[in-house]
Amino acid sequence: MTSLLQKTILFSLIPVFMMIIGGIIAIYKKPGGNARSLILHFAAGVVFSVVAVEILPDVIKQHKPVQVVIGFALGLITMLFIKRFAETNKKEEEGITGSKLPISLLTGIGVDIFIDGILLGIGFSAGGSAGMLLAFALAIELLSLGMATATELGNNNLSKKKSIIIIIVLAILFFISAMLGVVLLRNSSESTMEIILSFALSALLFLVVEELLTEAHEEKETVWHTSSFFIGFLIFLILGMLV
Repeated sequence: MTSLLQKTILFSLIPVFMMIIGGIIAIYKKPGGNARSLILHFAAGVVFSVVAVEILPDVIKQHKPVQVVIGFALGLITMLFIKRFAETNKKEEEGITGSKLPISLLTGIGVDIFIDGILLGIGFSAGGSAGMLLAFALAIELLSLGMATATELGNNNLSKKKSIIIIIVLAILFFISAMLGVVLLRNSSESTMEIILSFALSALLFLVVEELLTEAHEEKETVWHTSSFFIGFLIFLILGMLV
């Protein structure tokens, strides 16, 4: 087993366990809206920091504008499709009474988690500290996602046991997609990696702007919520310098 694969396995387990922990916490003690908003703001700052410090410089230094446009456009189209799919199915499901398993919600979350895992694999394939920093950033995101998923499953009257099993399955999906990402992409050419990194750049920016911050702003904004975004950014900016 190569050192790259070993490192990916080790660091991908951090988001996996964080999602499971977040889910279990929410199942037995539902977090308040303020706490979740703080976590989401912090996660957004962390992910944005990884984009600015690690991924964007790697994209720029290759000087391949055509590949950048292709990858960036593919990332945006993919994330828009996922968002549209999730919203459409959520509306259809809202009209169905007595449905205890929110299939559309779980499908949307599953696709989101799969993409996150692939992005982590891309981070490790790119080399440097991008993979490690992204692992911690995604761990914070999946902690919040685990809480949100568990809350939604509870609202659909699923038992605690079934909710925990579903969250574990979703967390394992992240691990599998991270392994796929690093195995399939580690020997890619410079042009291919430029497309892939640009895809990751676009997808992560979308994650910050259209998902994390949008959900975070569902609660009343305070100076503490706003500050947590910048604290997350600063912490991982410094870590990027030291790692």
